[in-house]
Amino acid sequence: MINIGIVGGTGYTGVELLRLLAFHPQASVRLITSRKEAGMHVADMFQSLRGLGSLSELRYCDPADADLKACQVVFFATPHGVAMGAARELVAAGVKIIDLAADFRLKDPGEFERWYKMPHSCPDLLAEAAYGLPEMHRGAIAAARIVGNPGCYPTAVQLGFLPLVESGIVDTRYLIADAKSGVSGAGRKAEVGLLLSEASDNFKAYNVGAHRHHPEIVQGLAAVANRPVNVVFTPHLTPMIRGIHATLYATLTDPSVDLQALFEKRYAGEPFVDVMPAGSHPETRSVRASNVCRIAVHRPQGGDIAIVLSVIDNLVKGAAGQAVQNMNLMFGLPESTGLAAPPILP
Repeated sequence: MINIGIVGGTGYTGVELLRLLAFHPQASVRLITSRKEAGMHVADMFQSLRGLGSLSELRYCDPADADLKACQVVFFATPHGVAMGAARELVAAGVKIIDLAADFRLKDPGEFERWYKMPHSCPDLLAEAAYGLPEMHRGAIAAARIVGNPGCYPTAVQLGFLPLVESGIVDTRYLIADAKSGVSGAGRKAEVGLLLSEASDNFKAYNVGAHRHHPEIVQGLAAVANRPVNVVFTPHLTPMIRGIHATLYATLTDPSVDLQALFEKRYAGEPFVDVMPAGSHPETRSVRASNVCRIAVHRPQGGDIAIVLSVIDNLVKGAAGQAVQNMNLMFGLPESTGLAAPPILP
């Protein structure tokens, strides 16, 4: 069994981790922290966890009292800046880290400081951390002590663009990502814009040209292309709880390529990427509560524009599920362990 600690377990990502780990055959959640809720049973915070064996008896503990060094892996479901503050001590004790915030996503400490308004406290560990998108970095993740779990938008966008950029058949100066997310992507917090009467029956773009996931997308695609890339990324808030739909546009430089065959070949054997038949339109509800990214590729009127539709559940493949997928790789388990449950519908 893998002894697991979770730092910051009162948000949507935390409860998703608990839900997924509850039936993971090799997972044993030993502790979960929260300053405010210390002493409370997690099942009192989240009734959905009632009756799930040892999880029903698990109580939140104060981070100051948590013996994280006794764990084999610690998930950080915390705000940016928390994981890097604890990383050096934990890694020295032989504990593996999976951070679901941004502390170990961007390789350039200067870029991290620019976008997250804080200096990076351990750039040496940042340099060795693996970026946790298995479809791109499976080998590095398996060997890593620290994994920076990708953001939700970057997961959907990069998986959609990857076959096109990797094969060198699109103009990487003009990539467009038009993405929509449910409100749970903003986290479990009190904020006016997330109120039911504000978000329901409404649709809007936000953070145009200034979203923190933009440099993460550019970093990943540039590494694949081996040259600079330009991505126009526009996020939108939709009146649904969970799900991301990314519509991606790229100009083909080699119109002779069979796009459907390209995508099917690239993702053949990938347990969590489903390339749908030609002409398909994947729906966010088709991946709800699952770790699947469902993709369809189109070429309208046989022209020189490729359109990729990419959908994920932002809390699972976009967060907690991908984190568990990374844990499986880090501990030499089959990648799909604990993640095989199908999506829920409706």
